[in-house]
Amino acid sequence: MKTVAIVTSTRAEYGLLSPVIKQLRQYEDSDFKVDLIVTGTHLSPEFGMTVDEIDDRIDCCVKVSTSSSSALDIAQNQSVYLTEFTRIFSDKKYSAVILLGDRYEILSVAIAAALTLTPIIHLCGGDTTQGAIDEWIRHSITKMSYLHFVTNEKSRKRVIQLGEAPQRVFNYGSTSVENILNKANMSKAEALQSIGLSDCDYALCTYHPVTMEDDVIDKMMENFFSAIVKFPSIHFIITKSNADIGGARINSLLDEFAKNKANIHVYSSLGVRRYLSLMKYSKFVLGNSSSGIIEAPCLHIPTVNIGDRQKGRALSESIINCGDSSKEIEYAIKKALSEEFICFCKTIDGPYGDGKTSEKISNKVIETLERGKIDLKKTFYNLT
Repeated sequence: MKTVAIVTSTRAEYGLLSPVIKQLRQYEDSDFKVDLIVTGTHLSPEFGMTVDEIDDRIDCCVKVSTSSSSALDIAQNQSVYLTEFTRIFSDKKYSAVILLGDRYEILSVAIAAALTLTPIIHLCGGDTTQGAIDEWIRHSITKMSYLHFVTNEKSRKRVIQLGEAPQRVFNYGSTSVENILNKANMSKAEALQSIGLSDCDYALCTYHPVTMEDDVIDKMMENFFSAIVKFPSIHFIITKSNADIGGARINSLLDEFAKNKANIHVYSSLGVRRYLSLMKYSKFVLGNSSSGIIEAPCLHIPTVNIGDRQKGRALSESIINCGDSSKEIEYAIKKALSEEFICFCKTIDGPYGDGKTSEKISNKVIETLERGKIDLKKTFYNLT
């Protein structure tokens, strides 16, 4: 019997994995099984207990601290992930494990898989995000992985440049595109009413720490706040930061800033369907989240991308990059709100696929497993 584990630790990651999980579930029978393992911030009240938003069968939960105030917190968390998942993989002896992206906890899961000779199938490798530790984590997971599903052609070339054989690297696009086609299906009124708002002009915002920069969070958030208060006619719907170092500080500042401000609305999590539906009708997307880079262009919505966190990703022309000073953010927002730029964005298509990503990934996973035991003794692929 073939068994595949899929590990999810955050709301954003689950949103991208969900279509693949659902496709693979269709193959389940007496000879094939998928185990969904839930961990990380999904199980934390501080981050919205997003396990409750998972619309699939959960086969295992692994609760680990999400404290992230210091590097020591992160290291201690990683040690628990490494121990717990090494135990799980040793016991279950999965045929493969599917991991997505670049989170520090997923790095620990990948190491556990490598130690137990569990083949890794990696999604979203090859991207570059120079402002975050995600950059080196993502490439590290790539080198531990056997099968690679990237989201764009530049990333495919980077994974091959890292020594991975082209016949194991596939550019099927991003599942975010099919999520938009299938899940952004609430009306504007329904989406706004679900968070207690009536019809209004609004922006959708997420601001994560720039983890390669120390001691700048308070100043960055002060600049962010100084810029958005210049737009009192716009409601700012803000989702809280993740569990990176500095995320808790950002969330505390957001809660404090939102007090007594009628147009500032802060949420721990909005859920995939509501988040994408709100994006669909937003005036623009603001912050430094990958959703502004990947999802927003597919909906022809302007993005104001602040700072260096996403630097290096494949970008659409609907994205306005700016520095993190209040003046630069303010100027970028004004451009995003201009009729000329709004009309221009309607003509732009993103570089992340045709909306059939999960079907192609699932077919390739099944095809690979049906060939028999995966040989993990990879040969380094030289470009010349």
